[in-house]
Amino acid sequence: MAHPSRRLALTATAGALAVPALIGARPTPPAEPPFARRAHAHNDYEHPRPLHDALDHGFASVEADIWLMGGQLLVAHDESDLDPARTLQSLYLDPLAARIRANGGSVYRSAPRQSLQLLIDLKTAGEPTYRALSRALRPYRSILGSATAAGRVRRGAVTAVVSGDRAARAPMEAEAVRWAFYDGRTEDLGGPAPASFMPLISGNWNTFFRWQGTGPIPAAERAALHDLTARAHAAGQTVRFWATPDAPGPARDAVWGELLAAGADWINTDDLPGLAAFLRTHDAVSGGR
Repeated sequence: MAHPSRRLALTATAGALAVPALIGARPTPPAEPPFARRAHAHNDYEHPRPLHDALDHGFASVEADIWLMGGQLLVAHDESDLDPARTLQSLYLDPLAARIRANGGSVYRSAPRQSLQLLIDLKTAGEPTYRALSRALRPYRSILGSATAAGRVRRGAVTAVVSGDRAARAPMEAEAVRWAFYDGRTEDLGGPAPASFMPLISGNWNTFFRWQGTGPIPAAERAALHDLTARAHAAGQTVRFWATPDAPGPARDAVWGELLAAGADWINTDDLPGLAAFLRTHDAVSGGR
């Protein structure tokens, strides 16, 4: 997902608030992904070792921004940073396929049922970029989850979810079989799209919540947060907010704590070791709840 200043705004919904071979030292990998669905690596490709740093810290979701350039899907935050060597295949799909083969069919050797969410943010026009992405995903279908137009879902070691330009939705809905799913917005809650098409609901924290972690969260904002996650979960969908406070300190920890208490499925961060340490401490105190 793009930097907060470049991201799409989130529309308020009924019942919500009225106001809105690699180089570098490798840390010791965890025995299994200890954070299940809770840890999302925002702009993962900006870390020294894309994908691998997140996996080594126990993350179960990573984010890659892609640009369709000259028929290739290049990974970068800004167009000025594009590098023809940094493709979606070279940074993510090929390393994941190799890891899954080495682990006997799973991203996580000691947690074979844990799927990795690969959130793919389309930075160029949604329809042609998705069509190119769909073609690029097909050779990796043995590792990917899939869904039919009729709603039949097959789990895979990797769950690709398409975010970014909304024009991708039409070609995705038209496919008889898809190797990717759709990242919805809160205005999609209660709509006709099922979780088999739209398993994830994402939104900008600052559209709904003024609280940034200083002092207690206002009761109305806490209620809105719990209501939103409950409605998504009732529809079989997971919840992620972007643009949450991410500077180390008590305010960030307070926001992360409220997200966990509300049942938000993903915590969005650029600070891999910071979130890993926070969740380990939280789990030690709460028993993983």
